[in-house]
Amino acid sequence: MAYHSGYGAHGSKHRARAAPDPPPLFDDTSGGYSSQPGGYPASGADVAFSVSHLLGDPMANVAMAYGSSIASHGKDMVHKELHRFVSVSKLKYFFAVDTAYVAKKLGLLVFPYTHQNWEVQYSRDVPLPPRQDLNAPDLYIPTMAFITYVLLAGMALGIQKRFSPEVLGLCASTALVWVVMEVLALLLGLYLATVRSDLSTFHLLAYSGYKYVGMILSVLTGLLFGSDGYYVALAWTSSALMYFIVRSLRTAALGPDSMGGPVPRQRLQLYLTLGAAAFQPLIIYWLTFHLVR
Repeated sequence: MAYHSGYGAHGSKHRARAAPDPPPLFDDTSGGYSSQPGGYPASGADVAFSVSHLLGDPMANVAMAYGSSIASHGKDMVHKELHRFVSVSKLKYFFAVDTAYVAKKLGLLVFPYTHQNWEVQYSRDVPLPPRQDLNAPDLYIPTMAFITYVLLAGMALGIQKRFSPEVLGLCASTALVWVVMEVLALLLGLYLATVRSDLSTFHLLAYSGYKYVGMILSVLTGLLFGSDGYYVALAWTSSALMYFIVRSLRTAALGPDSMGGPVPRQRLQLYLTLGAAAFQPLIIYWLTFHLVR
């Protein structure tokens, strides 16, 4: 019995050593380290350690402060250069429109013959924004009309099986270049004629961009009614735009004071206005005739 009980105790002790507890299925990472020897920190602990180390490093703080100062200085330089070439406050004036103004302005561009008062309204020597004055030029209609013209040109080219990104890009860039050239020519003409007025580049860009409305109507009429409808719409929109440009430049833009002075200067101003108006049908035709077949 003694031998049996001793053997049983020795055997149970041997079995206890031979059968250790099974290893856990997952490492315990609650403390940030695995339970295996030589384990690595968990991702959360690694990020916290890196951030705390970065924030506690004096060189890192200096670098961050220096980078922030460079970014702030660069932002100020960009704003300064932007205001140097483009006045944001003046640009906002040309986009101060509403739905009523846009509808009335489009009607004025299509049928300007019954409009009586063409003078730009002022309040304390400051011109009223377009939404308060129908005669004030704006850049909203020219911008939207240019985008619409490009989309309409793409549709016309697609109907004629001639669409390609290169052709559409060429059409858009050509229309934009012609307007830029027209504005530069007007600026040069105003300088040579020594016209004293409040005309700015934005004013001339607005008046030159109104031709896109006539271009849209001409192309759309040509797509619906063929070449005959295109030429009828071209003649109507061109004559309306010419009348609008002459009345606007002579009355609203140049003003009555700029018409004074020697007779030769008045003639130059008149020729400049008529030349700018007569140039509109040529550009409209050049930019739209290939879209109607």
